[in-house]
Amino acid sequence: MAYPKSVRIVDVSPRDGLQNVKEAVSTETKVELIRLLKNAGVRDIEVASFVSPKWVPQMADAADVLAALDLNDSTNYAVLTPNLKGFERALASGVQEIAVFSAASESFTQKNTNCSIDDSLKRIQDIMRPALEQNIRIRGYVSCVLGCPYEGNIEADKVAYVTKKLIDMGCYEVSLGDTIGIGTPLKAKAMLETVLKQVPANQIGLHFHDTRGQALANLLSCLEYNIASIDASVAGLGGCPYAKGASGNVSTEDVVYMLHGMGIETGINLDKLAEAGQYITEQVGIANNSRVGNVLTS
Repeated sequence: MAYPKSVRIVDVSPRDGLQNVKEAVSTETKVELIRLLKNAGVRDIEVASFVSPKWVPQMADAADVLAALDLNDSTNYAVLTPNLKGFERALASGVQEIAVFSAASESFTQKNTNCSIDDSLKRIQDIMRPALEQNIRIRGYVSCVLGCPYEGNIEADKVAYVTKKLIDMGCYEVSLGDTIGIGTPLKAKAMLETVLKQVPANQIGLHFHDTRGQALANLLSCLEYNIASIDASVAGLGGCPYAKGASGNVSTEDVVYMLHGMGIETGINLDKLAEAGQYITEQVGIANNSRVGNVLTS
C-alpha cells in the first residue's frame, strides 16, 4: 500500500453540484463557474448532463453550456449521458468524454432508471458502442457502493461485479459512489479491496458524499491503495435527487487541502479554487459547505 504521488481531481459541481438546486441557475453562471475552476487549475470538470429536462430541469441548458466552452483546450469537459438519446444530443454538441452510470443496488436502479442492474448495463452498452466508434472517452459510475437508501447494506461483491462489467465494456475508469454518504473508513477499505481483486487501482475513481461527515476519512483510507482519481464539488454542493437526505458531495477545497498537506500533487491553486466555491454559493444563494473554503474566503 502506498499513497499516490499525484491525484486527478474531477470537479463535478457544474453537474452533480447544481442538479438539485431548485432555483434556475443561468447558463452564464454555470459557464463562469467552469471558467473559475479551470483558472484554479482543475483539468477535469463534469459540466452538464444530457438528461430529460422533465426529470432534471437544471440541466436543460446542457447544449448551451457546451457551446460556450472551448472543447479543444487543455481542460477535459465531461457530460453525463443516461441513455442513447442523451448521448446523441451530447455527440451533436461536440463532447469528447461522456459518463455512464449504474448502481450496485437493484432497488436504487429500479427507482432511478426503472430497470434492473443487468438491464441498465445493456442500456449502457447501447451507448458505448457508438461512443467507442467515435473515439469518445467513457467513464463509468457505480452508485450506492457503501449503502443504499432502500436496501441498506450492499455486498462488496456486487460492487465489484458492476465495476468489472463497465471496465470490460470499455470504460477507461469507474468511479465508485457512496451516494448517500453512509460509509466509514473500514467499510470503504473492505469494499475497495474486493473491487481491486478484479479491477486495477489505476482504473478506479472515488465519488464520496459527505452526508455524515465521513468522506475525507473514507478517501484517506482508500488512498492507501494508490487510488489516484477523486470526484469532488466546490463548496460541497450537490447530492442525489433519488436518495433522501443525501445532500453534499465532498468539498473539492477540503480534499485538495488534505492532499496538499500530505505532499500529494493536484495541480490546483487552492486559493483560486476557494474563489470558485464562494462565487457559486453567492450566485445560488446557498451556504458554502467547505470548511477550507470558508476559511480562505472569510
